[in-house]
Amino acid sequence: MQSSLVAAILKLTTVKEVGFNIKIIREVKLLVTLKLLPLFWMANSFSHGISEEAKRAMIEGGYLQYLMLGAEHMITGYDHLLFLFGVIFFLTTFKEIVKFISIFTLGHSITLIFATFLGISANYWLVDAVIALSVCYKGFDNNNGFENYFGMKKAPNLLLMVLAFGLIHGFGLSTRLQQLPLGEKGGAMLMRIISFNLGVELGQIVALGIMLLVLSGVRHTHGFKKFSKVANDGIILAGFMLLLMQLHGYLHTSGPDEFGFSKDGHSHAHEDMDSTETEGNIHHENSL
Repeated sequence: MQSSLVAAILKLTTVKEVGFNIKIIREVKLLVTLKLLPLFWMANSFSHGISEEAKRAMIEGGYLQYLMLGAEHMITGYDHLLFLFGVIFFLTTFKEIVKFISIFTLGHSITLIFATFLGISANYWLVDAVIALSVCYKGFDNNNGFENYFGMKKAPNLLLMVLAFGLIHGFGLSTRLQQLPLGEKGGAMLMRIISFNLGVELGQIVALGIMLLVLSGVRHTHGFKKFSKVANDGIILAGFMLLLMQLHGYLHTSGPDEFGFSKDGHSHAHEDMDSTETEGNIHHENSL
């Protein structure tokens, strides 16, 4: 399964710029869709909710446990990583990278810390749906979508948009953290929240290092311009799939540890709905 995808990507990166074959791009897009879609579904089933084992570890452990969980959540948080990848995709200087990552960090730290401490929450599926839209937005922006499709002279101010989306990403992180036993409101609770936030920043640094290495390796190749179009189309596609999954979760689950596709839950949910509808029809006919 993986060999065909790897072979297509290698073929794409070795084609010369003049003779770049559009058919290869379509092949990669199709393979990415077919091969990675099941992985997104599977990963999403683990991303919502905190396991009982993790909750026990939090109770028994100290601030270090919260720091480690924050780092793990960021490294495995594919929606956050996709957005960050889009943000740094065309940034070439250290100053630019620090500026945009700092504003994103400021945004998500504000909502993560204050929303969690004050107990402000919302439906996590809907919050994550907005985060998925932020992924689509960044891929669309990177491919000059606002200029090409809306006739705008320039896209909305990127720094402000990164700050706004950072606030939303932080709120999404807060909905996860509020599933943990944080204790009574006070200094100890605040330190647990800050420890989690520090872990998120550490995980972000590790992920950014890997992303920058990948981008630096392909940025100066002949096919980078074509590669950037394919990659950002992939970001849009991934964001759209994430959006569908979050909306599916919102419609088919009622708790953070539930997901409609586990153990054939999706089909069972629809069977239950059909059964309820049938019973209602029978009751209506009998009443007549």
